[in-house]
Amino acid sequence: MKMKKLKVATLLLAGAMLTTSCIGSFGLFNKLLSWNKTATDSKFLNEIIFLILAPAYAICGTADVVVLNTIEFWTGDNPMANIGKTRQVMGQDGKYYAVKTLKDGYEITAPTGEVTKFLYDKSTDSWSQIANGKQTELFRFNEDGTIKATLPNGKKMDVALTEAGVYQVHMAVNDGTYWAMK
Repeated sequence: MKMKKLKVATLLLAGAMLTTSCIGSFGLFNKLLSWNKTATDSKFLNEIIFLILAPAYAICGTADVVVLNTIEFWTGDNPMANIGKTRQVMGQDGKYYAVKTLKDGYEITAPTGEVTKFLYDKSTDSWSQIANGKQTELFRFNEDGTIKATLPNGKKMDVALTEAGVYQVHMAVNDGTYWAMK
């Protein structure tokens, strides 16, 4: 009798866990599916495209399950699901900035209308800032896990991706002066 109750309790617990889990939005997979549905005006041609791209569905689904949905679970945001979306974010100055997620970075519009972009270049593994039509590399990732930061004077320095590395860059940018803020 106890074994039967244990089996029933186990099944109920497993059923509850399976039906209440967070599985994510599958943003990448759904973007591919949405594109495939509207690729042409012919449902037959769309089916042929689907059959040709079947491996891409497997790759996108796996990327969603293993990487993107995990990020979404822990942070609440799916990077692929936010492409093209704009959020209003309050800055340290108390003003709201429009932050648009791009495929390769972010576009930030200040309350004054000034637009600044932060873009990731996969070929150089670097982040750059584009402001007033001028592109400036901010930093690039090194093979050893450190970054090569570009200082305002044009010099470059290698630092660790730690709090100490951020402090080193602060000291270099501010000529050794570090101001405390409340």
